[in-house]
Amino acid sequence: MAQLDSSAAFIKEYQERFEKKIRDNEVALLEHWKAQLDKIESMRPDSIASLQLQIRKLSEMMANRIKVLKKA
Repeated sequence: MAQLDSSAAFIKEYQERFEKKIRDNEVALLEHWKAQLDKIESMRPDSIASLQLQIRKLSEMMANRIKVLKKA
């Protein structure tokens, strides 16, 4: 019975560490893309066309990252 309790405790601890790692990764991801958006916002584009170009570049960066992650 002690081994069963030990296994359950190990699984619970491992699951908590896994969930924390997932949250940490999500925070890092959101911080990265927020920084990219903040960079675009701070540029103060002089026209809608230049703003669209910057947004398009950001979208392409995101699409490339998605492709890389899907390959792995």
